[in-house]
Amino acid sequence: MDRRRGGGRGRTAGVLGAVVCVAVCGALAVPGGAAWAAGGDGVRAAGARAGAGGQGYAFEADAPRVKGAVSTLDAERLEDGRTYRDTLAKDGKLYYRVDLDGERNAYASVVAVPKPGTVATFADGLKVSMRDGSGTQCGYQNEGFGSGDYGRPIVAYADRTLKPDSSTCRRAGAYYVLVERSSKEDSDPGDWELEIRLRTEPGVKPVGPTKLPEVWASGTPQPPAGGPRRRDGGAGLHEAVSLGQGEWRTDLRPGRTVFYRVPVDWGQQLFVGAELGSSPAANTYFGGALALSLENPAYGHVDDRQSGYSGGPASMTLDARRPVAYENRFASNSQTSAMRFAGWYYLSATLSPGLAEAYGDGPLPLTLRVTVRGQAKAGPAYQGDAGPFAVTGDDRDAAESGSSGPSASARGRDGTLWIVGMAGIGTGTVLLLGLGVWWVWGRRSAGGAAVGTGAGTGGAGGSAGTMPG
Repeated sequence: MDRRRGGGRGRTAGVLGAVVCVAVCGALAVPGGAAWAAGGDGVRAAGARAGAGGQGYAFEADAPRVKGAVSTLDAERLEDGRTYRDTLAKDGKLYYRVDLDGERNAYASVVAVPKPGTVATFADGLKVSMRDGSGTQCGYQNEGFGSGDYGRPIVAYADRTLKPDSSTCRRAGAYYVLVERSSKEDSDPGDWELEIRLRTEPGVKPVGPTKLPEVWASGTPQPPAGGPRRRDGGAGLHEAVSLGQGEWRTDLRPGRTVFYRVPVDWGQQLFVGAELGSSPAANTYFGGALALSLENPAYGHVDDRQSGYSGGPASMTLDARRPVAYENRFASNSQTSAMRFAGWYYLSATLSPGLAEAYGDGPLPLTLRVTVRGQAKAGPAYQGDAGPFAVTGDDRDAAESGSSGPSASARGRDGTLWIVGMAGIGTGTVLLLGLGVWWVWGRRSAGGAAVGTGAGTGGAGGSAGTMPG
């Protein structure tokens, strides 16, 4: 009888362990489950550690490799919404194919990442263009490293924009993305790693406005009050950490780049400033010590600025841009044209590796000041899901909590996966509580049976002892 009761307790413990595994492992099996249980900070902190720790650019983990071709006839096809990886050699030219309809605008973005320690010149740069089957260029962007003589991630994109007054690049069919690397004879010969994305945007009916307002608020507002709050950045665009309006503090090591993102809705303006804190080390001047860059929701370059540093506080601001508006896309100014849709706008900050010589390899304090001005307005009448070209309530929540791109994506734009994950955790909790009550009841009943057996009650005592089973 004792062995049987002991076996019962063993079976109970075994069942208890199994339920614990089901509840806990099930919660962890949900993408981002551990981070959700911690309020979403777990994934964000992981991205922050990658950015601060200097492990290089964090490419999107599941992005497949694609091989760019030297001819359009051999170009591999890129799919809408996918991210790809490739490598670009010095003076290299690579073609990729995209199949487009006659209704949606298209954007092909490329992040070029030189190897750490690469020396860059004004001649070094990246050009991305999109062409139709006849070779007509639909859109392009050139980006370089500016006055900074060090390699860092740079971004450029090409667009196929359907313009009401133009018949160029409107037909459905095959288009080609050409990625080119410019350099000179003594440029660094190392390959650049590429992160390639294709995104499309629904058409609108009726066609939105095409003329820009003549008057707009170009004055820079006062920086946000309240003092800086700590928020470390991610190590790549995919890991960009969300920011809202405010002052945001991090520490940045020489040679490192951190990434953030800010939701900006239709009708709103984004203002960004940066300040590099003072150092007690030597008073040595470095030009282009801090590079600040802004990209739009299609991962297209908007603006950048660089600042020198001599050991004291150094600050800069990006130029004021027009409010986000559909009609901006028809502007001849590329920086205005890039402010063409709502969504996540991406910020990156890079500290020159040369600073380590005079100021050491330790981190320097960096503050970002972000202001989003204006009330959100209704967007264009998209003929389909706006996808990344909109700001949702979840996006605003992410900006408040500071979640990174992967954790916010895991939740889903409507929070569905988060609900499933929390439901799994809740179900496991209920099971554990119920089993705990059953286990205590079983122990008490087993104790009563042992007393009856010792008194020699025979079958009646044994029967009483087996009732819980």
